[in-house]
Amino acid sequence: MKKIAVVVQELTEAQRETIRAAAEGHGFEIRFFDTAEEDPAYLKEAEVLFGHLPQITGDAPKLKWICTPYAGVDQFLAKDAFANRSALLTNSSGAYGVTIAEHTVMMLLDILRRQPDYRRIVNAREWKRDLTVRSIKGSRITLLGTGDIGQETAVRLRAFAPANLIGVNRSGRNPGGFDRILTAADWETVLPDTDVLIISLPGTKEAFHMLGRKQLALLPDGAVIINVGRGSVIDQEALLGELRSGRLYAGLDVFEKEPLGKDDPVWETPNLLITPHTAGNMTLKHTVEKIAEQFLEDFGNYCEGKPLKHLVDRTRGY
Repeated sequence: MKKIAVVVQELTEAQRETIRAAAEGHGFEIRFFDTAEEDPAYLKEAEVLFGHLPQITGDAPKLKWICTPYAGVDQFLAKDAFANRSALLTNSSGAYGVTIAEHTVMMLLDILRRQPDYRRIVNAREWKRDLTVRSIKGSRITLLGTGDIGQETAVRLRAFAPANLIGVNRSGRNPGGFDRILTAADWETVLPDTDVLIISLPGTKEAFHMLGRKQLALLPDGAVIINVGRGSVIDQEALLGELRSGRLYAGLDVFEKEPLGKDDPVWETPNLLITPHTAGNMTLKHTVEKIAEQFLEDFGNYCEGKPLKHLVDRTRGY
């Protein structure tokens, strides 16, 4: 019998039963695991995997399709990542837009409203209330990445009446919600007129250190950078230099090397708001519901021989 294995702890019992019914209805034996260590032999025999299991795919010759519950697929892109080179990879991009967009707005408001400074003041039990704050209203905002996360973020930022919302993507097409779209060929031209730069790009080769010393230098004094994509998109040392000089501000949910060590000097960097890669985790009920829905949709497509909606191009990395 064909086997399917599910390793997604966050699924509710109701979601598990729905997935079980779909699997059995298509003639699959299905098992649910909390970790990949429970029964690696079964996982390696499965035709379909639903879980973030890069440690399994390279030793699973019977695997035909894996769906990761994450949006990022970096760990599946190596040439030897799959024992079966023709195996399909889908991700859960499209499930994280709401939670990451809300996290982005939270970080931006935290920085503009000087909350890191006020937390220090309150912790010292001082009554100081004269710090200069800034507003999203009238800000010139550029978003690197106009996929689900970028679009959901743009919807929320639009309500704050920014001066403009400019998107940057590969195609040059406007998915809606942006005043203008730029591509890799001309995106740097907008940096001198960017007050807020929001990054939600995947960790592809093309995006590696896309924001380096040259690009950082183009940003105006006081500009805010929010990164909820991948840490590799920014030259981290170059950015830390700008933050230490006091010229720029940043809210980073991702870093070039994670997790940050307890003694990492990044922790003490001024003008930096840190969250420990929590923007897109699966603690929000809506996110898990979307992940399950998207898997079930593509499971139906898979069983019917139709194209998978959330298929990843492993050569492009998304």
